[in-house]
Amino acid sequence: MIANSTSICSLLLKLFRLHRYTSANFCFNFTNSQQQLNEAARKFVADEVTPVAAEYDKNGEFPWQVLKRAHANGLMNTTIPSNYGGLELDMVTNALIYERFGYGCTGISTAMLVNILAETPLILAGSNEIKKKYLGRMVEEPLMASFAVTESCAGSDVSAIRTSCKKKGDEYVINGSKMWITNGGVANWFFVLTRNDNDPKTPVNKAFTAFVVDADKPGINIGKKEINMGQRTSDTRAITFEDVQVPKSHMIGGLGEGFKIAMKAFDITRSLVAAIATGLASRCLDEASKYALERKTFGTQIANNQGISFMLADMAINLELSRLMTHRSAWETELEQSSAASYYSSIAKCFAADTANIAASNAVQIFGGKEPFLILILKLETDSILNIQWRS
Repeated sequence: MIANSTSICSLLLKLFRLHRYTSANFCFNFTNSQQQLNEAARKFVADEVTPVAAEYDKNGEFPWQVLKRAHANGLMNTTIPSNYGGLELDMVTNALIYERFGYGCTGISTAMLVNILAETPLILAGSNEIKKKYLGRMVEEPLMASFAVTESCAGSDVSAIRTSCKKKGDEYVINGSKMWITNGGVANWFFVLTRNDNDPKTPVNKAFTAFVVDADKPGINIGKKEINMGQRTSDTRAITFEDVQVPKSHMIGGLGEGFKIAMKAFDITRSLVAAIATGLASRCLDEASKYALERKTFGTQIANNQGISFMLADMAINLELSRLMTHRSAWETELEQSSAASYYSSIAKCFAADTANIAASNAVQIFGGKEPFLILILKLETDSILNIQWRS
């Protein structure tokens, strides 16, 4: 018990020191460019996403047409460096954009975000040739990519993955299965994390190797589309690799460096997950507030009832805190102070996901059984449940 208390105190002291070290210089001002891109994203979502989101969710159809238009408007793959044709937007600007898309549809925004998640390891550690080939094509065409890491026995515990790679001449042979892979059935290529050493004593910073793998490689089998509880327009599948041969040149980083590359990619993109959840919470508050000012019972608007007004107030408070924490985490990520970025982005992702879930639940209560609005609100609630999965 004493040892456990000591370890907790040590952790709290470390976090306190980290907080003190990173608490200065956070800027609340957005540049003209950031404001313009934020407005462009808002308008695009209002015109192209919000009107069709419910239908895509109902049918479970992948939103190709929306994504093609988003690509044409420069709203996809926004972190790709300018050397490879991308906009190379900073993380705060990306957070503004992804909050707008989260407001419109978290399923569509998740499909977009996974592109960035898959591209980030290539940006961090890919060779110049790999960057030109794979990042370049993402700029030129409206393509999708996928981050193939999760397995049936390895969710948040990435170190438990079993998919293996074995060296064979100048190639590596990949065998194994990945589960719940977003964009799995529509990806042009995969970022794949494999185990190069099965010895349990081998440290994680030496046991895993990453590759970029074309989706049309022989031996890749795409599973059926999963029926998600929420974000049903998102394409989620199992991916099986059976003796898939990959050139050594497609290795991302060096042998055994895959784990730290994948973890760094999570750190970088975590604030965008928070941004999407913040957007969903904002939508819930807007819809619930509007309805509470229209709906009357006992001769007055239901917004005048404390049971309703307190819920709306709590939603507004937590929304503003989520937004602030999201912007702070994006700011720290852009500064590339890895410890601070991981610290703040973890807080933002956790808090914003919970905020979205509670906001959606409150919105359902405020709407009651009102049709057709309840269909929209129930979509927001089921979407928010998947944000809780992203939370972990």
